[in-house]
Amino acid sequence: MFVNRKNELALLDKLYRSGKKEVLILYGRRRVGKTELVKRFIEDKPAIYFLADRDGLETNARRFYLETAEKLGLPAVEVDDFRKAFELIKLRAPGRLVVVIDEFSYLLLTDKNTPAVFQHVIDEILDDRFFLILSGSLVGLMEGLMGYNNPLYGRRTAQLRLKPLNFFHVAEYFGNRPLETVVRIYSVTGGVPMYFRLFRGEDFERGLMETAFSPTSILYEEPEFILREELGEVHRYYLILEALANGRHRVSEIAQYAGIEPKDMPKYLRTLISLDLVRREVPVTESERSRKARYYLNDNFFTFWFRFVKPNRGKVEIGTFEMDWDAFNTYVGRAFEEVARQFLIELNKAGRLPFTFTKVGRWWHRSEEIDLVALNDRTKKALFVEVKWKGLSEREARGVLKNLEKKTAFVGLRGWEEWHGLIAREVERKDALRAEGYLLWDLEDFKDLISPKS
Repeated sequence: MFVNRKNELALLDKLYRSGKKEVLILYGRRRVGKTELVKRFIEDKPAIYFLADRDGLETNARRFYLETAEKLGLPAVEVDDFRKAFELIKLRAPGRLVVVIDEFSYLLLTDKNTPAVFQHVIDEILDDRFFLILSGSLVGLMEGLMGYNNPLYGRRTAQLRLKPLNFFHVAEYFGNRPLETVVRIYSVTGGVPMYFRLFRGEDFERGLMETAFSPTSILYEEPEFILREELGEVHRYYLILEALANGRHRVSEIAQYAGIEPKDMPKYLRTLISLDLVRREVPVTESERSRKARYYLNDNFFTFWFRFVKPNRGKVEIGTFEMDWDAFNTYVGRAFEEVARQFLIELNKAGRLPFTFTKVGRWWHRSEEIDLVALNDRTKKALFVEVKWKGLSEREARGVLKNLEKKTAFVGLRGWEEWHGLIAREVERKDALRAEGYLLWDLEDFKDLISPKS
């Protein structure tokens, strides 16, 4: 089932209807749904879809022309150059034609002349009938197309980096399955369609063991495959990702764990950030240049894999592995903080908070930390929220909120209007606490933000 992507489809449709030559660079990590997106977009349009491989530019051009000739009724001649192929396609192109070259990054990988060839195609051959989509999974290579020194610089009319779906889109896919189960699935797979579709949403624990801890599962070696494709030599990156998955978030801590000189860390972290595998965070009240930065894995599956799969593969392969479900539940609690952040963003969009915030994130200082702080600097309003992946009684929830009120004094927002809230798996007697001015939500409140399954 195709899930959401409404904004992305709207962009593609806008480009299609522009009536002029369009060149879109579409990219994003493997399995994120690029192919499904373009196939859904072109299903009712005059289009050519071509999946490139690693066999080189000439071989791919030959196959591209043969597949296209059959569809457009072009002469069956030998063509081993994309320029010649597009010249012939131009003779039979209808009033509007979408041409998709999927895994374009494989052409870039195997032939350095690829950008120059397609510069000629775009500049000298394509006319206003064409909408060309160049799609690829090797993020570094695809981003290189937009660099000033690349022959394709300035040729694109749009670019789209496809991101994983958010929690609410994943919940949409699972329909009426319990939201507690969907949170657990999301904590493992994030919003990568290829991953979360491996779960049925029924027996989660059994599904997890079959999906992530079987040597025959596609997920068992997936991070290794992705990292080798993007980075080649991966040993140091492995150690950095492992450090992050195991709770090292400061540069000094990561460097010590990975055995890397702290002065060398920035180049590795920049690369991982560019691949969307790592994110840099500063306290939400600080500027981006703050020296209080921490680094976190930005991908749930990589976090899960480095935390649970990689260190246990020896036991998995000899059949002695047993899952530590208590440790997993603690892990889900950390992942639930991101789900809660997305929940606040959805409430903010819907105008269902006491004010409209302009930024949201974590706050910390020394030993104090607040899970989520939402701010509006202009109106001087702040919402402080703790996140708990557990069921709470009214008394327990009140204790969490009172402790939160004490911590907010350390944030230093003197004179600001403040609200205090709690997001938990379940909270008893929410209305009683709401009557006292607190903001409370649990999974039951998430349901009306989820679109019906289409």
